[in-house]
Amino acid sequence: MNRTAVYHLPGLFEFYELYRLFLPLYREHREYFYPWCEIGSVYGAPADCLWGGGRVGYGDSTPGEVLALLKEYGISARLTFSGSLLRKEHLGDPKCNRLCSQFEAADGMKNGVIVHSELLLDYLKKRYPGLYFVSSTTKVLTEFSDLRAELDRAEFSYVVPDFRLNKAFDRLSSLDETEKDKVEFLCNECCSFTCRERRACYENVSRKNMGEPCPDHICHAPGAGEGYRFSKAMQNPGFIGVHDIQNLYLPMGFSNFKIEGRSLGSAMVLEFLLYYLTKPEYVLNVREMIYLDSMLDLF
Repeated sequence: MNRTAVYHLPGLFEFYELYRLFLPLYREHREYFYPWCEIGSVYGAPADCLWGGGRVGYGDSTPGEVLALLKEYGISARLTFSGSLLRKEHLGDPKCNRLCSQFEAADGMKNGVIVHSELLLDYLKKRYPGLYFVSSTTKVLTEFSDLRAELDRAEFSYVVPDFRLNKAFDRLSSLDETEKDKVEFLCNECCSFTCRERRACYENVSRKNMGEPCPDHICHAPGAGEGYRFSKAMQNPGFIGVHDIQNLYLPMGFSNFKIEGRSLGSAMVLEFLLYYLTKPEYVLNVREMIYLDSMLDLF
């Protein structure tokens, strides 16, 4: 088994300052990190993106800055444009179109868009054919038949199923190699495994990104009021840990793993980088080198 785990990390705009410190460390001290993994992409969106979804984006880094950083390290950049309620009149949004144009024209790795809306997907395919497309987890694909149908769509390079399919090994093992290469598992979801409000939550975020007045979505799933805790996510039946990746998913032929966290802050995202990429004996080294840099406010 010589497969590599490819991680897709959160916070392209949101955590630019963290990655500006972490990526040089990752290159210069590769011995600190697992040899069987690599960073495939960083995803996110700046503030005030009408097409945004999943989470409300933030961050004041410029597209030029984030694209230059990822180009330097050979990493793909992905725009999170997974709004689920877009209408035809939204397709002409100047800011989102400008971002797509910049990402398509950028030198280096091919860049992509994470998308939910079929209307937006059709528009992007015609307008920006140089981008690749990722089917968003905001579609809440909990039925395996729906996942398989999505994997069969040629327009998608990757498909992120709902985290509740993460351990459906009997059905996942039936996928062929091409299908397995397109599956991108969401590893560290903290939402209740029994939650039935996930779609409504994502639709609420879409309305906010579109500037529509709406109350905050109040989730009634067990433990929803506690907020995100990585320790809690590790107890989730759908959690995919480092040993799962090494001993189950890679031998089965799966390679792509998404880490959530765009809304959680730099300190929490650093913990994900330490857990998923860093050898245990070097966790303190990496943490100290990041925390001691006075240019980064982790809190």
